[in-house]
This record gives sequence, structure tokens and C-alpha cells, in this order.
Amino acid sequence: METSPPNTSYQPAFPGQTRIGSVTTQTAYEGKLLNSALSRPWGITTLPDGRLLITEKSGTMRIATTQGQLGPSITGIPAVDDRGQGGLLGLTVDPQFTANRMVYWVFSEPVQEGNLTAVAKGRLSDNEQQIENATVIYRAGPAYNGTMHYGGRIVVDGTGNLIISTGERSDLATRPQAQDPASGLGKIIRITKEGQPAPGNPTISQQRPEFYSLGHRNPQGLALHPTTGDLWESEMGPRGGDEINRIQPGKNYGWPTIGYGLEYSGQKVGEGITQKEGLEQPVYYWDPVLSPSGMTFYNSDGIAEWNNNLFITGLSSKHIARLVIRDNKVVGEERLLAGENQRFRDITQGKDGALYTVTDEGRLYRIGKK
Repeated sequence: METSPPNTSYQPAFPGQTRIGSVTTQTAYEGKLLNSALSRPWGITTLPDGRLLITEKSGTMRIATTQGQLGPSITGIPAVDDRGQGGLLGLTVDPQFTANRMVYWVFSEPVQEGNLTAVAKGRLSDNEQQIENATVIYRAGPAYNGTMHYGGRIVVDGTGNLIISTGERSDLATRPQAQDPASGLGKIIRITKEGQPAPGNPTISQQRPEFYSLGHRNPQGLALHPTTGDLWESEMGPRGGDEINRIQPGKNYGWPTIGYGLEYSGQKVGEGITQKEGLEQPVYYWDPVLSPSGMTFYNSDGIAEWNNNLFITGLSSKHIARLVIRDNKVVGEERLLAGENQRFRDITQGKDGALYTVTDEGRLYRIGKK
């Protein structure tokens, strides 16, 4: 359980919404450093043959073996704006990758008005040295001249469509757009592989039928529950108030109208309220913050007690949080690799039943059974 003092005096909406009791993995496991030569890695996903595909913020991808051997930089990717929190961000591969070799990714695209969160796709060449026919399929405008809060994760859902997270770009001028049904900022977005609104989306906006949910600050984690198929999201709050949400279509997750954090100055955010009718409560929140980024559900017999647990990478907290979830509620939390002093950025499950995670400092780790 968290023992540091909270940043706020806000009370949770229900028991167990924050500071849940601790759990400890009973199976002997280890975290093993595989490589420390990556350059600002941001996203990691597993290829069908078990190797790992990793984005580097400056605009290249790398393939790594599960022993930690790195391939050359993969080129052919559209230019990114890698200032601040921008760059080449989250990625995923097509479920039919073995046949079509398609990769989908999110990046901060430089444009005349500044930059924006964009989605692209391309084919990984047979020699694995470049992306062929890279095409931008979606832009979450409007553009803004800033360097923060792009969101940036992407997953393929059970219907074969793409789900993307976008941030509200942080500044007071753009923050209200998380609630604007005409703006692509601060949203969860669901599109086809061609970049069109996906069939079956809720009606949030007549202008933007690709929107799936709204009211998000800086969502850097998306994962599908292996049993229920539900979409879960991790979201950075301000000073206190980092969240985990179970995303339901058409719902409003409240930012910046409600939240459990403060401005970095210590002032209230807006009216300083944590609940309001019509706005969703987070399943769980942290105060002080975890700074959650990427996340994945575990689904393997490798460490059976981890099945259906959610693993979230922590940046400022410098550990990986394991959340035990029952009936859509968090019932226990554990910290992994807290002694490594790393900003953990993203995590994926390998074909071998181990977890693989990358850090801002350029490291690749394997977490698995001893």
C-alpha cells in the first residue's frame, strides 16, 4: 500500500478506488536486463515469431530478440516532431501480420500550425530494414504549437479495428477541448485500418463519428482484457489523480471538469470537484502519482497467479504496477522492478509467457519465471 502522503485531501468515491492493499507474487520470478542500447524507446509489441518490435522516439523502429539482440534501425517512417513528449509513439501489428506484414503506429506529426497526434500504417519490408508505403491514415486535429500530451497508444480490437488514444495537449488553452465533441484532443478514437470511422461507434459527435469516448487528459496506456475483451486505459493526471478507466463506448471520463489531482502550482483544477452526474469515475487512481504509461494484461500459464492481472509502467514512480482486478475493481497492487531506478515506458507480453518492458533510459527488460 502507498505510504507517502497524498497531494490532495480528496476522498475516493467508493472503497478501494485508491490505496488498495498490497499483494505479493508467490511464484519465483526475476527481472533481467537484456539490453541498454535503445535510444529513447516508447512503444513495444510482440511479433508473431516471438521477437519484439520497438519504437524509438526520434523516428525509427528496432527489432529485438528475446535474448536482447538488437537489429538495425528501420527507416521509411514519416517525419516526427520529437520535441518534449512528442515523437514516434505507440505501435501494434496487424493480426494477419504473418501474411501482410502491416504495422500501425502513432506519432506527433509536424504541420504548418505546429503538430498533432497522427496514425500511420506501412508494410515491414522482407529484409526488415524499412517500412514500405508508409501512409498517414488519420489526424486527430486541430493542430497545436506545443510539445506535450499526445496520448499515443494504439491497439487492434476484437473486430479488427484500431483504437487510439489522444491527449489534450496540456495547456490551459487546449485543455477544454477534451470536452469538445468537435475536437480530436483528449479522446479515445476508433477507426478502420483505412482511417475511417469504425462501424458500431457510439454517437458522441455528428462531426466526428470516429470518437469512442471523451474527457481524457493524457492517456498513454490501452489494453484489452483477455477474457472479457473490455478496453482499459491508463491516464496521467496532474499533481495526483492518475487514473485507470474501463472504457465504455460513448462515456465521458470527466477531464477537466472532475478529477482527483491539483495543478502543479497546488491550486485546484477548475472547480476542484471529483464527482459530477453524467461523468464517469475511474476504476482506480493514484495520489501521489504513478505517472502511468504503457500497460498490458497478462494471459499465460507461465505465472498462473498473474492471469488477467494488469501491468502498468510507471515513469516518475520508477516501477511497474501489478493490479489484481476482480469484477472490474482493483483488489490488490504490487510493485515490480522498483530497485532498477528506471522510468518504465511500455510493456508487452511475449510469446514465451514473459513480460518485456522498455525504459526512457534505453533499457529492455524481461520479467519472467525463474
